[in-house]
Amino acid sequence: MSRVHRVFAGVSGSPGSLQALRYAAGVARVHDSALIAVLAWTPPGGELADRAGPSPYLRQLWKDAAWQRLWNSLELAFGGLPADAPVEPLVFRGDAGSVLVRVADSDDDLLVVGAGRRGALRRMGACRVSRYCLAHATCPVIAVPPSALAQMGRGLRGWAFRHRGLSLDQARLPAGGG
Repeated sequence: MSRVHRVFAGVSGSPGSLQALRYAAGVARVHDSALIAVLAWTPPGGELADRAGPSPYLRQLWKDAAWQRLWNSLELAFGGLPADAPVEPLVFRGDAGSVLVRVADSDDDLLVVGAGRRGALRRMGACRVSRYCLAHATCPVIAVPPSALAQMGRGLRGWAFRHRGLSLDQARLPAGGG
């Protein structure tokens, strides 16, 4: 594999994006590359709604909220900024797919995104960002599948697991020391 200069990770705060962020950090360590965590945001209601009633105050609030979501994601993924890999957090306004393709524009860049949820029905409505990046990026793209833990709570079995009644006797732990 050729030299990877920068590793970009698309971050949204979802479990899939956190998995992709951790994977991207591992690749950055192996290649001794910079890790760039990118969060893209759009105004609530979309760009058209923002143009209909522009408010610099609200735009700043939304941008600050995007930064907070990025910092929260880094905290959840690593417990803060990792000491063994340089991380550059970036926030851009725009659709996630087009932002990621625009910033990861060099042949020696690598773009890592979450592959989204598994399952035929979920793939139809989700995974737009990863599909967009795979189709339009000029650099290599890795779509990281969600972790097994993220998949546990999905579907009928996940619903039953979350809603299962637990009696006091079942929840009681055995006494230690004995």
